[in-house]
Amino acid sequence: MSQKKQVRPFGFRDKLGYLMGDFGNDFTFILSTMILMKFYTDVMGVSAGVVGTIMMIARFVDAFTDVTMGRICDRSRVIAGVGKFKPWIRRMCGPVAVASFLMYQSGLAGLPYAAKVAYLFVTYILWGSVFYTSINIPYGSMASAISAEPGDRQSLSTFRTMGGMFAGMIIGVLLPILAYQKVDGVETLIGSRVTLAAGIFSVLAILAYLACYYLTTERVVPEESVKPVKQQSVIEMFKSALRNRALISIIVASIVMLLAQLTMQNMAGYVYPDYYNNATAQSLSTLMMMGGMIIAAVVAKPLAEKFGKAEVSVVSNAFACVVCVITYFIKPANVWAFVGLQALNWLGLGVFSMVSWALITDVIDYSEIKNGVREDGSVYALYSFARKMGQAVSAGLTGWLLSLIGYVAGATAGQTPEVLDGIFTISTLVPGLGFGLLAAVLWLWYPLHKKQVDENVAILKAKRAGK
Repeated sequence: MSQKKQVRPFGFRDKLGYLMGDFGNDFTFILSTMILMKFYTDVMGVSAGVVGTIMMIARFVDAFTDVTMGRICDRSRVIAGVGKFKPWIRRMCGPVAVASFLMYQSGLAGLPYAAKVAYLFVTYILWGSVFYTSINIPYGSMASAISAEPGDRQSLSTFRTMGGMFAGMIIGVLLPILAYQKVDGVETLIGSRVTLAAGIFSVLAILAYLACYYLTTERVVPEESVKPVKQQSVIEMFKSALRNRALISIIVASIVMLLAQLTMQNMAGYVYPDYYNNATAQSLSTLMMMGGMIIAAVVAKPLAEKFGKAEVSVVSNAFACVVCVITYFIKPANVWAFVGLQALNWLGLGVFSMVSWALITDVIDYSEIKNGVREDGSVYALYSFARKMGQAVSAGLTGWLLSLIGYVAGATAGQTPEVLDGIFTISTLVPGLGFGLLAAVLWLWYPLHKKQVDENVAILKAKRAGK
């Protein structure tokens, strides 16, 4: 690596800009995890099993487009004064926002069933597999180009998580209040309100992406951009990945993490309005969740620096697992007790979330040492590939489990007691399983604990200093 000269030093502006990138990402991503399945089951009248299957298929598709986009990023030329990854953010911010808005068109609820299923499939692929991929892969890869320093990258990881947290807070608080109303005493999702909210969040996403573009600076220029070297083929890249213990283990960790996180987020749209018949509690639970995440943001970096990122991730996820199991067994009748326990879950998950993006930069460093070539985009794309696998499994599993317990889409009289019990079980035990598996993978399989990371940083510093 060579460092660009005469550029603004890394500072708060970069952190804020990187925060705004995930702020933009999650105006469409969190909206889809929170409301898309509920919108298509209760407003569009499509069964949960069909919606989950479509979401799973689409996630498998865009898992492969992620890898393709990673290769495109690695082979993109550096634009003087801008960088290698930033241009994609400006190019694709409009298309991803428009595609997101198209998914929530309640005016199409009267279409034939097959047409609605086809519309969901096409727009979901367009949003996730094409446009979201084309902006998220460059954005994630950009972290290692903003700074080569591990401490700076940890700060970027924390600020990225905070960006998603703030977007989640806005959507999580406002959406249930705006989108639901009581109809004959039953919390009911109003389709036209969801469409309006999707339009507003799409506009906010564009503004956030542009802020990311103008506030951040790419400082680290890969030597490949100065002196071309032979690139691995996609097949060679996958073969190399299979021999990379750090990459494979973080891929597995990502899958189980998203199984837990997205199941909690997907099921919030059912456990609050259906099991507790209280959509307002979902909004207030988001504020409680944000409180846990803010605490996590404060403690994550000092804990990671002292004990190691992988080490604190193991403890935080084991804690979240225990909270999920306790919640299942005590089964609180009071919705606010449930909200409090969910906040503890998010505290545990939040610590891991604050360091997770720094973990992948550790893997990028490890891969450079192991393979002799630095391919930020390709490694990040494989990591994103894994995240999409987790999203696919979570979306499919949630839909199938809802169908299995007998959930009736758009039931005006509410669900049966057996279905409600099933909703509660899915909301607690499935995330608990994911958190427990994640802790085990990071402790027993993932090799980049604190000692190894410190050694890798020293090796690369010596390499870049020409020693």
